[in-house]
Amino acid sequence: RIFMGPEESMQIQSNLGSDIAMAFDECVENPATYEYAKASCERTLRWLARCKAEHDRLNALPDTVNPRQMLFGINQGATFPELRIWHMKETAKIDCEGYAIGGLAVGEPTQVMYDIIDAVEPYMPAEKPRYLMGVGTPSNIIEGVARGVDFFDCVMPSRNGRHGKLFTWEGTVNILNEKYATDPRPISESCGCPACRRFSRAYIRHLFKADEVLALRLAVLHNLYFYNELAARIRRALDEGTFADFRARYSGNLEKRA
Repeated sequence: RIFMGPEESMQIQSNLGSDIAMAFDECVENPATYEYAKASCERTLRWLARCKAEHDRLNALPDTVNPRQMLFGINQGATFPELRIWHMKETAKIDCEGYAIGGLAVGEPTQVMYDIIDAVEPYMPAEKPRYLMGVGTPSNIIEGVARGVDFFDCVMPSRNGRHGKLFTWEGTVNILNEKYATDPRPISESCGCPACRRFSRAYIRHLFKADEVLALRLAVLHNLYFYNELAARIRRALDEGTFADFRARYSGNLEKRA
């Protein structure tokens, strides 16, 4: 058995030297009772204060791997808006370099996730980065940005790619479908990734059916390329003041089957 507490978590992350260290928190099960979620939020707040103290101590050491490592606090509170708001207000009192919304995309309806973000965002420090943990689909990312989120992380592009679900600007492609068995087109004719430039849908599907590991590599490569392009287009739309049009065009359509 290995004991893990706030201090141990900070020490491990400091040794890793990551740019960002995440505070030690509890992500409660879904659904959770209000009583348990409230007690968990209080516990997570106590842990954050300890994380902050230990993180500051570690960053001040002469042999620290990354003395400029940042600490992000994490908002919890299950699907209870009033609890989320209270916890965010209290979390913001502890000076961190950024703040995250955790405990979402764990089985609750998508609209509930959006409602929680809408409730919490006004209480997140405007001058600090906002991070939505474990999210998500291309549509989730677009909708998160529309609600003030700056950071995302998710296994979806790689995990889904390994199972043959590919993201394109025309919608999602399940490359395992029989209709692609003799399809000479690339995964997406609008994509410039190496997989789309060099291989057909039929060939990539054949690799999956033959249990050839190259199928996984090409699919993940394509999905990661798509997500990078998605982020670039979102940034460009924000810079150019056209994000509302971008959101209207793509948020729903990217979820459709191509």
